[in-house]
Amino acid sequence: MFQKTFAALGLVVAASAFCAGGSAVAQSAGETEYMNACAACHGEKGTGDGPLAELMTVDLPDLTQISARNDGAFPMLDVIQIIDGRSGIRGHGYPMPVWGQRFKEALSIDIGPYASEIVTRGRILALAQHLESIQAQ
Repeated sequence: MFQKTFAALGLVVAASAFCAGGSAVAQSAGETEYMNACAACHGEKGTGDGPLAELMTVDLPDLTQISARNDGAFPMLDVIQIIDGRSGIRGHGYPMPVWGQRFKEALSIDIGPYASEIVTRGRILALAQHLESIQAQ
């Protein structure tokens, strides 16, 4: 029991580091999450040209143009909700995975529902911050 509690505490600390807006740790974490969860479809640079893009049934958006499509402002909350996918806002035509559910399910058994929700939100925030950092100027 102590080991699971200690592991959960470590993940909460890691999630807190993800949330440190603009820090190198958050950027590195977001980029890592992006490369692991998103680049296969959206491409390494976020332009929608990943190796699986040609297999998709919907066009993949150029993630470097999110701000441009929103009058120059990055819609952080909308991006977080789209990545999470559990709130009803779904990504580009539906085939996008519900990352909030996937991230949480992968951890819930080991660290419980509350700690896994905190870590999940940290991972999604790190992804959104990475997307904000790659916006075309």
